[in-house]
Amino acid sequence: MTALTYKVFWAMCEYDRGDARRIQHFTKVHEYASLIGKAENLDDETQELLEITAIVHDIGIKLSMEKYGNCAGPNQEKEGAVESLKLLRECGVSEETAERVSFIVGHHHTYTGIDGIDWQIILEADYLVNAYESNHSKETIRNSKESFFRTESGKKLLDIMFDL
Repeated sequence: MTALTYKVFWAMCEYDRGDARRIQHFTKVHEYASLIGKAENLDDETQELLEITAIVHDIGIKLSMEKYGNCAGPNQEKEGAVESLKLLRECGVSEETAERVSFIVGHHHTYTGIDGIDWQIILEADYLVNAYESNHSKETIRNSKESFFRTESGKKLLDIMFDL
């Protein structure tokens, strides 16, 4: 974890203060994204962007709950894209990185039009955690693997975790 990623991690913990479930969720997504990114041999810049995105990917949940009374994917993406920019700028993340992270946060429940390995890995890492936390059936997990998993390391981790 770079110094900047570390700073974003602690800022996000403060943002979600008192919500252990949210903090544990993004910590797990971060760890799986980091692992997949390293296994896929990402360059250092893309790896850092990926890890920062994993940390803030669900930042829209709090505002979605306040504004809409739910955290449905579209609401979460809409609120998260804007909210992530604020937090990232406060942490000193470059504008270029902050914009890309915001874009992915605004699309992290969107499985079409994926335009980069960073977005792909976020989808896979988030699914690994959600499949466990939501107790998905093996059939659902297999279908998801066939539907949108693209990285070899993401597929391997899914196979091992869920004994596919």
